[in-house]
Amino acid sequence: MNIIIGLIIVIGSILGGYVAMGGYLSVLYQPFEFLIICGAGFGTFIVANSAKTLKDTGRGIREALMNAAPTKRDHLDTLSVLYGLMRTMRAKGRNDVEVIIDNPHESELFQTFPKVLADDSLRNFICDYFRLIVIGNVRPHEIEALMDEELHTLSREELRPYNALAVIAEALPALGIVAAVLGVIKAMGAIDQEPEVLGHLIGAALVGTFLGIFCSYGIVTPIANKLRSVRERKFQMYVEVKQTLLAFMNGAAPQIALEHGRKTISSDDRPTIDEVEEETMSAGAV
Repeated sequence: MNIIIGLIIVIGSILGGYVAMGGYLSVLYQPFEFLIICGAGFGTFIVANSAKTLKDTGRGIREALMNAAPTKRDHLDTLSVLYGLMRTMRAKGRNDVEVIIDNPHESELFQTFPKVLADDSLRNFICDYFRLIVIGNVRPHEIEALMDEELHTLSREELRPYNALAVIAEALPALGIVAAVLGVIKAMGAIDQEPEVLGHLIGAALVGTFLGIFCSYGIVTPIANKLRSVRERKFQMYVEVKQTLLAFMNGAAPQIALEHGRKTISSDDRPTIDEVEEETMSAGAV
C-alpha cells in the first residue's frame, strides 16, 4: 500500500508542478516514446535473464507491492517449530524427530504452523539440518560451514530479481535518450515546417528523455529497493534457524537455543523473551 501511495505522491508532484508552471499535459502524452523506452527495456530484461529469474522477479514485485515481509507471528511460528523438534529430540530421541522431518506434511508439529509448512525453502532448510543432526556424526563447526555456504547461495538467489531490476533501472535513462534522438530525427525531417509544428515535434522528442529518467528513478528503482528490503527480511529467517540449531548442537537447552535465534531478528519484528516462552510452551510443545 505504501508503494502505491508513494507513486501517487511522486506522479502528482511532478505533474502538478508541471501544470503549475503553465505546462500542457497533452504534450506529455507521447505513447510511442513510451513504447520505445518500455518495450526496449522489457526486451533487454528478457535477454539478460533466465526464465526462472523472470518468474521470480514477478513474484518479487508482487511481494514488494504487498509488503510480504515476515511478521512477528512468522518468527514465532518458526521458533515454535524449532522448539518442537529440539524438545522431541531431547525427550523422545532421534527416531521420533526423523519421522517428523521425513514426512513434515503429515506431522502434527508442522500442521500446527501452516505458514512454515507452506514455505518449501524454509521447511526444507529446517528438515535438512535436523536430518544431519539426527545422523549424529557431524561436528557443529562443519554444519556451520555448510550452512554459511548454503546461506550465501540462498542470498544470491533471493536478490537476483533485485539485481535484474537495478540493471534495467540504470538502462532506462539511456533508452530515454534513444527515444529522444529518434524524436529529433523525426523533427529534422520536418525542418521546413512552421516553427509551431517543429517546436511540437522537438518537445515530443524531449519527452522521451523525461520518461526514461522518470521510469528509472521514480518507479523501477523504488520498487527494486522495496523488493530487496522484503527479501532481506525473509532471508533473516534462515539466519534465525542457523543460530538456533548451532546453539542446540553445542549443548544449549532448547529454550536457550531459541534465544540465540531470537537475537538475530530485527528489533521491529523481534518477539520478547516472554512471548517466545509462552508461544513455545503452548503451541510449540507438540
